[in-house]
Amino acid sequence: MNNISVALDGPSGAGKSTLAKKTAGHFNFIYVDTGALYRCIGLFALRNKVASTDRAGVIKLLPQIKLDMEYDDAGIQRMYLGGEDVTDAIRMPEISTYASDVSAMPEVREFLLKMQRDMAEKYDVIMDGRDIGTVVLPNAGLKIFITADADARANRRYLELTAKGIATTFEEVRAAMLQRDKNDSERETAPLKAADDAIMLDTTKLSFDESFNEICKLISGRFDI
Repeated sequence: MNNISVALDGPSGAGKSTLAKKTAGHFNFIYVDTGALYRCIGLFALRNKVASTDRAGVIKLLPQIKLDMEYDDAGIQRMYLGGEDVTDAIRMPEISTYASDVSAMPEVREFLLKMQRDMAEKYDVIMDGRDIGTVVLPNAGLKIFITADADARANRRYLELTAKGIATTFEEVRAAMLQRDKNDSERETAPLKAADDAIMLDTTKLSFDESFNEICKLISGRFDI
């Protein structure tokens, strides 16, 4: 029997990661946060004083990057960069710009592609990102594109960051999010867009539980589970 694969795409702050985590736990799938992979590369570039737009500089760093993805006892994905747990560090607002810029580089995307596809071959997965249904897992059994208006997305991300004790403002988060939307949608390599066969889910007016229930219904219906 083939493994189950669910591609969950959408813009920053749409709720993909939180929804994917809970859904994965509900169905006992492996959750793969692909955005965290790009954030790790962005963090590595920042720490090595390489500009996010310095393509040659970022490419030169790739052979030095040792990236690992593990799951803790609660099933939460933890990201390790050179053996250091950077799960929280990669969520700093400045890393969003870095992640967006490095993710536009074909060499970076190729560097991470095999890791992502290997996970889907080994496990039942729900994978979230911006090009899962179009590039990473074009044959995914179910593709869902989640979106919400900019204010709703920015507020969700702002509350998430402040809950972690990260000092920022709603205006800063919204501005960074809109810039990332622009970068992700306009990049030449694997731009943010819904796959032709993706199911659209607008969560602007939905609560978290309502959004979760909608996704569970789609998965249950598609895979008869």
